[in-house]
Amino acid sequence: MKELLSGNAAIARGAYESGVVLAAGYPGTPSTEILENLSRYEGVYCEWAPNEKVAMEVGVGAAMAGARVLVTMKHVGVNVAADPLFTAAYTGVNGGLVLVSADDPGMHSSQNEQDNRYYARFAKVAMLEPSDSQEAKDMVRLGLEISEQFDIPVMLRITTRIAHSQSLVELAEPVAREIKPYSKDVKKNLMVPAFGRLRRVNLAERLSRLARYSEQAPVNFIVPGDDRVGVVTSGISYQFVREALPGVSILKLGMTNPLPVQLIKRFAGQVDALYVVEELEPYLEEQIRMLGLKVTGKELLPDTGELNQGLLRRSFAAAGVLPPQPPAGSPVEGLPQAPPRPPVLCPGCPHRGVFYTLQRLKLTVTGDIGCYTLGGLPPLEGMDSCVCMGASIGMAHGIDKAVPGLKGRTVAVIGDSTFLHSGITGLLNAVYNGSDITVLILDNRTTAMTGHQDHPATGRTLMGREAPAVDLAALCRSLGVQRVQVVDPLDMARLKEVIKSEVAAPGPSVIIARRPCVLLTREAGPPVTVDAEKCKGCKMCLKLSCPAISMQDGKSSVDANLCVGCNLCVQVCTAGAMKGGEAGA
Repeated sequence: MKELLSGNAAIARGAYESGVVLAAGYPGTPSTEILENLSRYEGVYCEWAPNEKVAMEVGVGAAMAGARVLVTMKHVGVNVAADPLFTAAYTGVNGGLVLVSADDPGMHSSQNEQDNRYYARFAKVAMLEPSDSQEAKDMVRLGLEISEQFDIPVMLRITTRIAHSQSLVELAEPVAREIKPYSKDVKKNLMVPAFGRLRRVNLAERLSRLARYSEQAPVNFIVPGDDRVGVVTSGISYQFVREALPGVSILKLGMTNPLPVQLIKRFAGQVDALYVVEELEPYLEEQIRMLGLKVTGKELLPDTGELNQGLLRRSFAAAGVLPPQPPAGSPVEGLPQAPPRPPVLCPGCPHRGVFYTLQRLKLTVTGDIGCYTLGGLPPLEGMDSCVCMGASIGMAHGIDKAVPGLKGRTVAVIGDSTFLHSGITGLLNAVYNGSDITVLILDNRTTAMTGHQDHPATGRTLMGREAPAVDLAALCRSLGVQRVQVVDPLDMARLKEVIKSEVAAPGPSVIIARRPCVLLTREAGPPVTVDAEKCKGCKMCLKLSCPAISMQDGKSSVDANLCVGCNLCVQVCTAGAMKGGEAGA
């Protein structure tokens, strides 16, 4: 039976069919839906970990004990998980362990554009790259088999297009979920230096065997064609090559670490001109050049953003391989072009008033990863920075200690899920080292940005079970924070008062701005109305960046279909023209 599945859903199906016993991860686009899909299958235990490092450690432990394991995360999550990953290559596995790295070329939902193929080489683990949903499903099982055969973790590297695109997948019955026998082996699993040196030698031997396997791996194959042009490619780029360059010879690599060196040399000898088509960094190109082969790659293609068929056609036309192509970006004749639509916080978002207030107070605000990062964009402009998960608190502490002019004027903003991910240690450091910063935890009771996943403070698990909910205020106090206040972010007068008092006080403090995500509760009050007689057209309400508010004939207008009655605009309107219920109703 065949079914139309996204790459993420296909990976989940592959894990189910292949006998995976445990799956762990942290939600992050474009990987999130893998565990959401897998958690619906019977017989597989799935969990959201507080962060990717913990997820990887959970997976390493389960694999060591003999279970087949899947660990999922987006590309920047591998940075967090790198510590256990690198040593897991030394210890090896018992049950198979597949780590899914979902890369994001084009930065559709990410703060950077790193190419995690280099992680596989750096960590010395095997790597597979599917080019459609069927391969995504099949490579889960292949990865588990390789992992067990060669006693090594396997990275399954996908990209946004693979994760979210759909194609037909042949379904199969699941194999039995069995646990391999566990036996204590400290020389294999206890990585003190003496044993680590032994395992490093053993790892080199395993990688040598893997390299020989790669030469014969069924996922590395030649698609014969015109021998004047040969293209080496992998992943989604294979699909672009097939569409943009029909008839050329293709070496399609599904296993890209270790590379099949002899197969590449043999293919190069069969074609007149050798090209590499790959997104982002010249990962394949560099290694092929090191073999002494003449190859063309990034001279033609960019090392940033996603590839597409049009880009390939134009690039290969410039190289004389294809006839001339029309210029990029030519509008289709007769069709209107959609105007650009920048992302904004949802109507009724509890974060909106926080950033409006921070901007009005002219504070230095270090930000973090989440929906609330949009609070740094015009017209709110209430955030100065965003680097990585949990960075806001450490950065604010660094500013406080290093720049006297900003001391007592620095605020860190972080979400509830992000705080539990990697903000706790930053706050602990600020307390320990006597920082004069204020930390705002924007507690909307969910991991909203990636689709409302639970976390340790929501009281539920990925499997839908009730769980103890972390008390964020008590946690902060246990870290040594003396002043912790909880406020409703829709009560802007109280919010402003608390922020001003905490910023002025010495020592670290925490403000928890607590109100559930409006998309989670679906709560809505009567929509705000505008008294046109009183409206001065001052546009103060527009500074809230609410999509329900616009200007019509020089007066404010509220779209009743979008307004949820949060009444923030009522609170900022100095003319009293905005009419609604009580604040926060």
